Amino acid sequence: MTHVVVVGAGQAGSACVAKLRNGGFDGDITLIGAEPTPPYQRPPLSKKYLLGEMPLERLLLRPESFYSDNNITLRLGQSVEAVDATARTLSVGEDTLSYDHLVLTTGSAPRRLPAAIGGALDGVYVVRDLADVDAMAPEFAKGRHVLIIGGGYIGLEAAAVAALKGLKVTLVEMADRILQRVACAQTSDFFRNLHQAHGVDICEGVGLKELTGEGRITGAVLSDGSSLNVDFAIVGVGITPETGLAEMAGVELDNGIKTDAQGATSVAGIWAAGDCASFPYRGGRIRLESVPNAIDQAEIVAQNIMGAGVEYQAKPWFWSDQYDVKLQIAGLNSGYDDVITRNGDKDGSVSFWYYKGDELLAVDAANDPRAYMIGKRLIEAGKSPDKAVIAHPETDLKSLLR
Repeated sequence: MTHVVVVGAGQAGSACVAKLRNGGFDGDITLIGAEPTPPYQRPPLSKKYLLGEMPLERLLLRPESFYSDNNITLRLGQSVEAVDATARTLSVGEDTLSYDHLVLTTGSAPRRLPAAIGGALDGVYVVRDLADVDAMAPEFAKGRHVLIIGGGYIGLEAAAVAALKGLKVTLVEMADRILQRVACAQTSDFFRNLHQAHGVDICEGVGLKELTGEGRITGAVLSDGSSLNVDFAIVGVGITPETGLAEMAGVELDNGIKTDAQGATSVAGIWAAGDCASFPYRGGRIRLESVPNAIDQAEIVAQNIMGAGVEYQAKPWFWSDQYDVKLQIAGLNSGYDDVITRNGDKDGSVSFWYYKGDELLAVDAANDPRAYMIGKRLIEAGKSPDKAVIAHPETDLKSLLR
């Protein structure tokens, strides 16, 4: 009987095994996860879960009974130590498992600060999994001072939670502006103003020189020579794809685990999906770090294991929740050379439309779901409305879909 082993019990791993069973696959399925908790949602960890607005039970992607009811073997709290791609076996603790298909949904790992500058001090956290957030949660007491290192979406979301809980928040970003790597200056301005209105001290163009303390963090020295007394710190300086098992198996890498359009790697019988995988896209190759990509790509892999032979057609979209603002992003803005700002129908709602020449690439919509949905549909259809039409406040966006 065919055995599919999925390594990585996150969003992609859970989606893959569910699609296999729902699609009629009647072989053996094993899902292996390093954490002791069944697959759960990660985006709410640094938001609603940390705020205490979402209990653990609601984080779970599916009830634990789903896996037993569908004859899916869950091996939680276990790590794969070795892969033999020739023999098609892997080692989990003292057990050796044989597989016909191996799916790597190993995700990504947050970059950590070097120990030489204080990265190993107690009270210095990253946001990756349930254990990270549970460990930092007691730190969020009103009046304490938290240092956020990194002005990307993870750092800004953590800053928002801390501010809402009544902490003093200092955020440092070594680039010229927050969100510089991922968004236009207009989106950066919007979120800078939002955070400053909530009392967050944002320091741009300022890096971290070192964290200080004996055993536990008590302060920080910044690149401009200034120093801070802080109670704890959260590091949000990016992530790297988890490729260790792929390397062990001899799989080709390219900005993560390299796959073809069907999710297959360079090694027969091994597939990859989610944050760890890069794939062909519009004549190039990309790796997307998003929940929709993890689900869609993993489901395509499941279909292809069952012989469908279909290619993954990515439709990139992302989101971020900060305070009472929901940012929704459609498309990829790489290469943009112009941005059109459009105010929404409600106070505080706005959207930013990215163009390269006359081509619409992406839309950032803050509290403007209509602009997001229409922008998403236009991008997916390959339609690029005239910039002046987008900029005109009287334009009915819905009419652009006709």
